[in-house]
Amino acid sequence: MKAQESTFKKILKYLKPYSFKIILSVFFALITSMLTLLIPIFIGKAVDSIIGVNQVDFKKLITYLLYIGVFVVTIALFQWCLSSLNNHIVNKVSNKLRNDCFNKINNLTMAYLDKQENGNIVSIIINDVEVFKDGLLLGFTQLFTGIITIVGTLAIMVYYNFYIALMVFLLTPISFFVARFISKRIYSMFKKQAEIIGKQTSFIEEIIQNQKVVHSFSMQKEMEEKFDKINKELLECSMKASFYSSLTNPLTRFVNALVYASVAIVGAILILNGSFSLTPGLLTTFLSYANQYTKPFNEISGVVTEMQNAFACAQRVFNLLDEKELADESQLLDVLLKGDVTIKDVYFSYSKDKPLIENFNVKVKQGQKVAIVGKTGCGKTTLINLLMKFYPIDAGNIYYDDYNLKDIKAKSLRNNIGMVLQETWLKSGTIKENICFGRKDASDEEIKNVLEKSHCDSFINLLPNKIDTIINEDGGILSLGQKQLLCIARLMLCKPPILILDEATSNIDTRTEIKIQEAFNELMKGKTSFIVAHRLSTIINADIIIVMDKGHIVEIGNHHTLLEKNGFYANLFNSQFDNKEERT
Repeated sequence: MKAQESTFKKILKYLKPYSFKIILSVFFALITSMLTLLIPIFIGKAVDSIIGVNQVDFKKLITYLLYIGVFVVTIALFQWCLSSLNNHIVNKVSNKLRNDCFNKINNLTMAYLDKQENGNIVSIIINDVEVFKDGLLLGFTQLFTGIITIVGTLAIMVYYNFYIALMVFLLTPISFFVARFISKRIYSMFKKQAEIIGKQTSFIEEIIQNQKVVHSFSMQKEMEEKFDKINKELLECSMKASFYSSLTNPLTRFVNALVYASVAIVGAILILNGSFSLTPGLLTTFLSYANQYTKPFNEISGVVTEMQNAFACAQRVFNLLDEKELADESQLLDVLLKGDVTIKDVYFSYSKDKPLIENFNVKVKQGQKVAIVGKTGCGKTTLINLLMKFYPIDAGNIYYDDYNLKDIKAKSLRNNIGMVLQETWLKSGTIKENICFGRKDASDEEIKNVLEKSHCDSFINLLPNKIDTIINEDGGILSLGQKQLLCIARLMLCKPPILILDEATSNIDTRTEIKIQEAFNELMKGKTSFIVAHRLSTIINADIIIVMDKGHIVEIGNHHTLLEKNGFYANLFNSQFDNKEERT
C-alpha cells in the first residue's frame, strides 16, 4: 500500500500543471452526469402523461420529449468536450513521462546502465508508459462521471422516495466488496506481468541483435526453449490476472440485477398498496435510476482493474526516474587540457568484495604515447573508464594537467578526449552525419581531408550516394572494418588533445592497419595517447608501456627495456610471435 501511495503522489505531481484543465474536465463530467440524471425524470412524467383511456396529454408528452431531445444533444456535445480534454491531458502527461525517462537515461550512472537489460528499459519507456496512459484516460473519463452519477442518483432517489433509496443504499456495499476483493489480488499480478514483459522484450532484442551468433552455434532450439519458458511464465501470470479481472463484469452485473429486481418488486408493492403516491411513471424513473446507479459500479470496477495495471506500470516508470543520477557538476570546472596525466594511488572495484585496481600510479607527459597491455580482465578497459570519468574512483586521484579529475565537469573532460572503442557505434542517418557527430560545424574540406587520411574515401566513393548514403545503427552494408574506419575518421575530425584507442584497429586488415597507423602517428603528434592493445606489434613505438595484471602495474617502460627484463611483457610478446610461427 505504501508503494501505491507513493506512486499516486508522484502521479499527482505530473497532473499538477493541468489543474485547471482537470477542474474543467470535472465540470464537463458534472454537466454530463446531471443532464443524464434529468432524463429519467422526464421519461417518468411522459409515462404518467399517457396512462389511462382517453387521458393522453399530447401537449405535455411532446414537451417532455423535446426536453429529452435537447438533453441528449447537449450531453453528446459535453461528452465530446470531456473526451477531447481528457485525451489532451493524458497525452501531455505520457509525453512528459517519456521525455523524462529518456533524459534520465542520459543522466544515469554507467554502473546502473551496465547492470540493466536494454530491453527492460525500452519496455518501461514504451510499453509501461502506454499502459499507464490508457489507465489514466479511463480514470478521467469514467471515474469522474461514475462518482457524480452515483451521488446524484442516490440524492434524487432520496428526494422522491426515501425507502427505496435506503434499500438501494444498503445493497451498495456489495459492489464495494466486489471491487475490493478484485483490486487486492490483481495489483501484484499486473506488476509481475509488467516485469515479465520487460524480461521478454529484453530477450527478444538480444536475440534479434545476435542472430548471426545464434545461427553460427546452431543455438536456435535452445533459444526457442528459453523463449518458450519466459512466454509460459508470462502466460501463467497473464491468465491469473485475466481471471481475476474477468470476475469484475459478471459479479457487478449480478449486483446490478439484484438492485434492479429489488426496486421493481418493492416499487410494485408500494403502487399496489397505494403508498407514498408512487405512480407508474415514478416507478419507471426509479428503475432507470437503478440502472444508472449500478452502471457506474460496473465502470468503476473495470477502471479499478485497469488502474491497478496502470499503477503497476507507473511504479516501474517512477522506479527508473528515482534512480540515482550523475552528480551535479554545475560548480565544477570547464577546462582546456594540454595533455599531462597523473594517476596517483588509485583504487577501484565494481564490487566491494572483488578488488580490481589497487594502488595504481603512473605519470604521463603531454605528447607521450602510452600503451596498456595485459591479459583479458586485468583492468585495461576499467582504467579507460576511470580516465573518461564513466565510473568514480574509490580512492586516490587522477590529475589532468594541474586539475583534479573530481573538479572537472564530465562534459568538459570528454570534449578534450577522443575515444575509439573495439565495438563500433554508428547512428541511423547519412555517413556524413556519423562522421560529424562530434563536430557538426566541420567544413566539407575538413571532412574530405579526414576521409583521405583515414582511408574511408576508398569505399565511400563506391557507395550509391557516396557520403550522403544512409546507413542504420548496425552499419547496414558496411563491413566491421569499414565501420571502424568511420569511427576513426570521426575522432580525427574532432582533433582532441588526448586520445584513447581501445583496440581501435582490431577489425582492420593488416595492410589497411599500416596506413591507419601512419594516420594515427600524424594525429597523435603533440597529443597524449592511451592505447589498449592485444596485438603487441602495434605498440612497439610507444613511449610508455604499462603492463597490467589483476589491476596492478607489474611492469612499466618502453618496448626495448621491457624485453631486456625478460619478464611478464617479454613472455606476452614472445608468445604472440611463437603462435605466428606455429600457424605458418
